[in-house]
Amino acid sequence: MDRFISWQEIPQGNPWIVRLLVIACISLAAKMKEIHFSFSDFQTNNIKVRQRDEGFMFDPPAIQRMELLVLDALNWRMRSITPFSFITFFVSLFQLKDPPLTQALKDRATNIIFQARNEINLLEFKPSIIGASALLLACHELFPLQFPSFETSVLSCEYVNEEKVMECFNEMQEMVNNEMRESIVDMVSSSSSMRTPVSVLDCHCSKSENEGTNSTMAATVTPENREIKRRKLKGFCNQSSTMKISQFQSCE
Repeated sequence: MDRFISWQEIPQGNPWIVRLLVIACISLAAKMKEIHFSFSDFQTNNIKVRQRDEGFMFDPPAIQRMELLVLDALNWRMRSITPFSFITFFVSLFQLKDPPLTQALKDRATNIIFQARNEINLLEFKPSIIGASALLLACHELFPLQFPSFETSVLSCEYVNEEKVMECFNEMQEMVNNEMRESIVDMVSSSSSMRTPVSVLDCHCSKSENEGTNSTMAATVTPENREIKRRKLKGFCNQSSTMKISQFQSCE
């Protein structure tokens, strides 16, 4: 349905067209999976309740005409090629022997592909390029020491355009880094907004206590201590002056 909408504009103001399109796409998907599908049962059990007030009940010929319209718009290419179709192929090039590590690599590559679905800069790349780049980025994050060998395995494949893969890889890496920075900013802002009047009062009290401690320390300086400091300071000044004068005299 998404592929059809991207190719064919749907007229506005006719909600029944969208509902007919939904039924036709479900029917085509059932035929692709070789699942028995009944138009009447489907509409009776799932749609009739919502369409009763509007009177939308479609007969099989109308649904079949919409199916032909969808097939014609997609050039009868019913199997949509996505980046997920290439994950298993590229993983086989790595020759990983640990199933949990292999699954972790697939899961991370899958998450990266989902993140990239709304990235406009990645729309120009083919699904195979996106799949290879996502897998390389997952390797770079999870297995940084083994990344050079993984990169060589993917880029040495005869079906891969090395320049396009690296360009897509850089775009994906920038996308992931930007989302990470945004999440950190959101975390910091949320933690700052969680400061309550009680925490502010605690900070004020601790500041007051520090000021009180400093004033107490200042109050403990007795006149005798001040006199001793004056004597030491005076002696240091006289000694420094003597050293400077002696230096000048020696230079003369």
